[in-house]
Amino acid sequence: MRNLWLFISKYNAFFLLIIFFVTSLIILVKNNNYQRASVWNSSNQVVGTAYERVNEFSSYLILGKINDSLALENSRLRNQLSSSFRNDSVKQVLVNDTNLVQQYTYTVAKVINNSIHQKNNYITINRGQKHGIKKGMGVISSTGIVGIILNVSENFATIRSLLHTETKVSANVSGNIGSLVWGEDNFDPRYAELKDIQSHLAIKKGARVSTSEFSLFPEGSNIGFVSRIGTRKGDNSLDIQVKLDTDFSKLQYVYVINNLLSREQLELEAQNKTE
Repeated sequence: MRNLWLFISKYNAFFLLIIFFVTSLIILVKNNNYQRASVWNSSNQVVGTAYERVNEFSSYLILGKINDSLALENSRLRNQLSSSFRNDSVKQVLVNDTNLVQQYTYTVAKVINNSIHQKNNYITINRGQKHGIKKGMGVISSTGIVGIILNVSENFATIRSLLHTETKVSANVSGNIGSLVWGEDNFDPRYAELKDIQSHLAIKKGARVSTSEFSLFPEGSNIGFVSRIGTRKGDNSLDIQVKLDTDFSKLQYVYVINNLLSREQLELEAQNKTE
């Protein structure tokens, strides 16, 4: 306390100056409309700017939660898309019993590891067996297909990326079915190749490429568009390059597809091997 009084007595002139300055400023503002308005406008601007900066910083801190929330909302909406249902209708004479039966459900997952510059690329997500993830399930992003579930643990799963030399996807371009592969011509993560399209077919540059009805993905899922068309020597098929819709370098969230009818289909097809 003694040191405090010594400090105040030593700098009393400075403190008196501050007191007189603040007092005179208050009197000036209080008794003059123009100065009062100017001060209020300036203070409002300063306070508003301060609130804006605080709000921006707070928004940045919760950005991760916002992204998680949006991804979950997208998953919920995908489960309601018409492409997630199949028409289970029976029509005979005058009897018409039509129902939409859900065939696909989607589980959102966050990408925690991803490679794009290898010959065979893999992706790791933070969803596993306890979340209903199983080997062989298809995976898509908000823009296009991503790959196929390869290995699953309790809490994680790895995806064999579309950017993998062993990944093949049945694709449709202008009503024609072919096989989408990657890495045969180059290892550019932006492009893939569409094979088995006959050379006499009229395929145009810019044509939309999507999954076919024979794919494990929902029919019509985005893949990309035709970016180049050529012919193969000694082959009667077209050399088609596809610009992929999915930007694998920026993957953050993906959606794992559960085909609710896949088990029934596999069990039925397995009977063919025993007969």
